[in-house]
Amino acid sequence: MVVEIHVPLLPTPDLPEVFDEGEEDGDVYVYVFVVTGAGEGDLLALASSMATLPGAPAGSVAVVSNDGAEEFGLGRRVARPLSAP
Repeated sequence: MVVEIHVPLLPTPDLPEVFDEGEEDGDVYVYVFVVTGAGEGDLLALASSMATLPGAPAGSVAVVSNDGAEEFGLGRRVARPLSAP
């Protein structure tokens, strides 16, 4: 069990936009945080806490996957507010 937390990258004024540290998720670049080591409910609760921190950009999603996935974003998407199934 793996939960990916996809957090949109936002342009930073006066800095060149460099997205080589992010992943493409459709037409948006995102940071992907991966959490594991607990059940789905606990991992989604953690993802929800991260996605709702002050300053976190809108549009964060969680992706429920497993460690055998060939790439990020292939699992079941859970939109914000994140909640356990």
